[in-house]
Amino acid sequence: MRELGFDVRSAADAAEAARLLAEVPAGRRVALVDPRFVGHLHSLRLALTDPRFPAAAVTGALTAQPEARAALTRALATTGSADGLPDAVAETLDAEGVSVHRPELGSLVASVPSGAQQRHEARAAVSAVDEEAVRLRTAVKSRDGFFTTYCISPYSRYIARWCARRGFTPNQVTTASLLTALIAAGCAATGTRGGFIAAGVLLLFSFVLDCTDGQLARYSLQYSTMGAWLDATFDRAKEYAYYAGLALGAARGGDDVWALALGAMVLQTVRHVVDFSFNEANHDATANTSPTAALSGKLDSVGWTVWARRMIVLPIGERWALIAVLTAVTTPRIVFYVLLIGCALAACYTTAGRVLRSLTRKARRTDRAAQALADLGDSGPLAEGFAAAFQGAARKLPGFAAPVIAAVGAAVMIATAAFAGWGSPWVCVAALVYAVLSGLAVARPLKGALDWLVPPLFRTGEYVAILVIAARSEVNGALPAAFGLVAAVAYHHYDTVYRIRGGSGAPPRSLVRATGGHEGRALVVSVAAAALPTSGFTIALTVLAGALALLVLIESIRFWVSSHAPAVHDEGEPA
Repeated sequence: MRELGFDVRSAADAAEAARLLAEVPAGRRVALVDPRFVGHLHSLRLALTDPRFPAAAVTGALTAQPEARAALTRALATTGSADGLPDAVAETLDAEGVSVHRPELGSLVASVPSGAQQRHEARAAVSAVDEEAVRLRTAVKSRDGFFTTYCISPYSRYIARWCARRGFTPNQVTTASLLTALIAAGCAATGTRGGFIAAGVLLLFSFVLDCTDGQLARYSLQYSTMGAWLDATFDRAKEYAYYAGLALGAARGGDDVWALALGAMVLQTVRHVVDFSFNEANHDATANTSPTAALSGKLDSVGWTVWARRMIVLPIGERWALIAVLTAVTTPRIVFYVLLIGCALAACYTTAGRVLRSLTRKARRTDRAAQALADLGDSGPLAEGFAAAFQGAARKLPGFAAPVIAAVGAAVMIATAAFAGWGSPWVCVAALVYAVLSGLAVARPLKGALDWLVPPLFRTGEYVAILVIAARSEVNGALPAAFGLVAAVAYHHYDTVYRIRGGSGAPPRSLVRATGGHEGRALVVSVAAAALPTSGFTIALTVLAGALALLVLIESIRFWVSSHAPAVHDEGEPA
């Protein structure tokens, strides 16, 4: 037990155990372990050292974090015998409604034999399993992309073990991955063939480290709030910084691809919002009767279709491998063309499948799901005001109205920006119409079958409008400034997603109001384009990007280093 970080004490009964536990400082984790326990050390490690759960148990062992200590003390008070004490206390906690996590052990053994024969059999079962092999295997995510599964994980798990044995933490590996990706972006920014080759190699190595940090966290059960924040944000920072590096490198060769780089970032972010919104809308749906979902389940039971379906969505492993290889052998423009085409096809495939599931699914969306979608919508003061004004009228609209209204608003904004002359006041009018329609779209709870489309439609309207307005200005520096602005806003939206995923809720409304909401930012950019000269427009975009980045980063860092942040990692990469 000392190997797991616990001081060992013995108790004759529950009362003695309660007295000993009371001597442990309130801020520390405590554990009860049956002295007859026979099993693998990693079984105890999974139950007793994982920081993500207030209470956890396996047969013969129970742990409680500080927040569950009071419940543990009460449970001990109602348990008299020390024989089988941990299991009896775990049952009492369950009966009292305290959530006790029970890890999946698979082939690992955790038992409390009652006699010599059972003890002999338990020890034989322990000896028959290679504990280290199980530990290495379970360090790898069970559901991953083809490239990651077959080209990275077979050796990255051993890098994770090497790091664990030398005391490296997942946060350190995550930081190394970020630094490697930033160096790769710097190499791409040189605009030379040697720089592009080095950038491709370094980007792949960054991805190896990106896989290693999660495997190290699972191998050694080192989860933390800071790790959650780093894991949640660095993947996007690495990829989008690399896009910027490619654009800078292309510019050195006389090719302006900033619009393509910004388009790739917009498309990738919108793809993720589609995934996030759909999952949140169906997180706790009361039924799942979709024939499309049943067909998907059948396809997932056949080997080749599983990998084909995972590859077609162009997940992070396949995407980064594609970017790395194309960087080394082609040009930035070709990289972005292929990336945009591939991501667009993937977006069409995944979105069409989700729409079909939603239309054929008989389910009642909950208040929690509606609130999550509203938070993901990121509506500011303007949309809030119009939503309050339209509440009565919104009740009379059909169930599919919200995404249709959001789509119309986004289309009006984008089309006007694209076809009106630069600096035209009509773009400002279109931005105001977008704000009005955005308010109408969220004027009632988002519980319709397709209401999960509202947040990605808002992202499309805002991001694409900024891209089009900056591109129409034809001013040197406008598109890089727009890239920075969208990157800052996208960070805010990803931060919102991971807070909701962790169960902590969205960022405070004061932050959303301070950033203007999606409709407010679109209006500000439109007014800046109409009221300022072209050189002033670039400055305005740069200042707005810097101010928003500072605002959202300060609040994000404050939250993620606080005690309220969830100690979880992003176990799944949506696309």
